[in-house]
Amino acid sequence: MNVLILNAGSSSLKFQVIATDLDRIKKASDERLCRGQVERIGGEAIVTVQNKNGPRRKLTAPIRDVAAALDYVLRWLASDTSEVAEIRSLGDLHAVGHRVVHGGEMFHESALITDDVLKGIEDCIDLAPLHNPNNIKGILAVREIFGRQTPQVAVFDTAFHSTIAEQAYLYALPYHLYRRHRIRRYGFHGTSHRYVAYRYRMLRSLTREQTNLVTLHLGNGCSACAIRGGRSVDTSMGMTPLEGLVMGTRSGDLDPAILNLMASKEGLSPHEVESVLNTQSGLLGISGLTNDMKVLEDELKVHDDRRVRLAIEIFCYRARKYVGAFLAAMGGADAVIFTGGIGENSPMIRGRICEGLGWAGLKLDQGRNEQMVARGEGQISTDDSTLNAWVIPTDEELLIARDTVRCILGEPHPG
Repeated sequence: MNVLILNAGSSSLKFQVIATDLDRIKKASDERLCRGQVERIGGEAIVTVQNKNGPRRKLTAPIRDVAAALDYVLRWLASDTSEVAEIRSLGDLHAVGHRVVHGGEMFHESALITDDVLKGIEDCIDLAPLHNPNNIKGILAVREIFGRQTPQVAVFDTAFHSTIAEQAYLYALPYHLYRRHRIRRYGFHGTSHRYVAYRYRMLRSLTREQTNLVTLHLGNGCSACAIRGGRSVDTSMGMTPLEGLVMGTRSGDLDPAILNLMASKEGLSPHEVESVLNTQSGLLGISGLTNDMKVLEDELKVHDDRRVRLAIEIFCYRARKYVGAFLAAMGGADAVIFTGGIGENSPMIRGRICEGLGWAGLKLDQGRNEQMVARGEGQISTDDSTLNAWVIPTDEELLIARDTVRCILGEPHPG
């Protein structure tokens, strides 16, 4: 089954095509046929495409909306220039899997998209006003081009965290605010945390019940997850992706009284304050330079800039603090897993986070850490560590493709 995976944003559309079925899933022989993204939708868009055997290619085209972006991608796929031999027409794409950011309390696992499921996603717009509307546009664009006969599946960022208990997901606010407005912790990056936990137990030949981890998804967006018995029991992001770790442009945790102070001192509206916390804070806000960790690392090496150094130190300190908190909440774990763009590619950041975890039994192997190249996976702690550290590249798209197949065939989700 050739599954088209879509991640629709406000001005972008990311896509992959993965060939998989139940037999391939069992044998881990899924095949990625192509990938790419359309950026700057609404004007002269930049389209990046790559088939399984070729280099990345960049194209430009005037693209007005998500539907037009999807049409462009599909025409490229079916053309000779794509060199994707498996896809010659729309009929060669058998299903579509969507990343959907928020499933609220309604969706605890991936779901075959029906009118009722689409209505449920719409009902969660208040919880994710910046994300769910764009995800819906992607779903509707597929219906418009493919028709209703092509099955679509929604895979929710929040679903993996639906196993978190009340004491972990409730805020200490008047309880009626939860009852009326569902104000609570939902967590995000669930598909990534779920994938690396699955991959770790495959590498270690463990059962789900034997899987006890703290996973760190570190990229432009960052989150930590406490996983006990293979299930999420706590996570750093909250009702929105703003809470928790320091991120590229997001502040993470702060005293909520600061919001009113910022509004009164800077003459900002509530919406403008939220925008500052989401788009002008984090690594960018502290460094005053960039939200790109690679650039910050290079700048630190060359110029030893004080604010750059401070941004990196705060980033690592916050991550290490969450690891410690989750180890305490879980009563210990077997490993800390690094994933995401920074987690997979930055030995320096991994090293700085691990440095302060000797008390928990984690001893970093500097050689292993430095040699862990991009897209590599493996242990970076010493063999005698009682708390191990691993790097496992995330693959959310693979999990979306597999969930799509399972939903269509009515197979249970193994987690």
